[in-house]
Amino acid sequence: MTDNTIASLEKEATSVENQFQSNVANITANPTPKSVDELRIAYLGRKGKVSALMEGMRHLAKEDRPAAGKAVNNLRQKVESAIEDLIIKANEWQLQQKLNQSPLDVTLPVKTQTNTGSLHPVTLMRRTLLREFRRLGFTVVDGPEVDLDFYNFSALNFKDDHPARDMQDTFFIDGRDKTVLRTHTSNIQIHAMLENSPPLRVVAPGRTYRCDSDLTHTPMFHQIEGFIVDERITMGDMKGVIDKFLKAIYGEDLSTRVRPSYFPFVEPGGEFDLQCVKCRGKGCRICSKTGWLEIGGMGMIHPNVFEAVSYDSEKYTGFAFGFGIDRLAMLKYGVTDLRLMFEGNKQFLSQFPIHS
Repeated sequence: MTDNTIASLEKEATSVENQFQSNVANITANPTPKSVDELRIAYLGRKGKVSALMEGMRHLAKEDRPAAGKAVNNLRQKVESAIEDLIIKANEWQLQQKLNQSPLDVTLPVKTQTNTGSLHPVTLMRRTLLREFRRLGFTVVDGPEVDLDFYNFSALNFKDDHPARDMQDTFFIDGRDKTVLRTHTSNIQIHAMLENSPPLRVVAPGRTYRCDSDLTHTPMFHQIEGFIVDERITMGDMKGVIDKFLKAIYGEDLSTRVRPSYFPFVEPGGEFDLQCVKCRGKGCRICSKTGWLEIGGMGMIHPNVFEAVSYDSEKYTGFAFGFGIDRLAMLKYGVTDLRLMFEGNKQFLSQFPIHS
């Protein structure tokens, strides 16, 4: 406004109304949603012309403000009403434009998809493992990735001073409650035994977490745990099961062997080796010239584990084993760097089969 009087404001309000009517007349014949919205912003937006008039009222004398407010509100109502009508017409115009378009011919041939996707190598290996274990009569069970120390360590016979409990090895969530990101899928073994009575034949795949990262280790990796509990289960049963599924994956011509080793939750314990899939036992860079590849750990379930889940260790025996799914996939598909499994590189992933 040029001066701070009600007469000046009313004059400017009349001018704004005339401009608005002129603008409305220009777009009435073809009110597109875009043109209507631009008009709305120009007059009712935060910096619009009607908003500027309302802002200018605060410069008027106090006694003039009621009359000025009435005039500006009348103008605002006219503008809002006109724009609402234009919005309806704009929507009708937009609908008519779509109706006037040529119909889509659904009988036209579609473009052939040439760039098809593929399954991740870990997914492929996981599916293969579960298929073989189901054939051996195992039931697939899942469990929590964030779990209490009891399930991840204590019930599995890990002593309080075991190195695996150190902060540099385990991701602790809550020090007071000893909540951790599970370091193995063996926690599922405890959950399954607490919830079921023998006999049990369980396999449990899933993500696990440890503070480790290099060519062959990542902070998150995939593991598969399996165990059987029944009467008169022996080491021979365990070796037979593991030998069977490894040969099903890598070939019947490969040999397997067991070496003594220590794990808190098994006694006796051992590690399972597979004849090198690359050199077939002759010795190469992959197997460090030994002819053998370390696959995973196994052993007869420790009586202390049975006591933690209230199983009768005099009546029942069992074995457990665990393998890294990522490691098995690397051997199967010839991957040399574990970190490639987690980078999501499209070129790398496109090398693998579409289906398992």
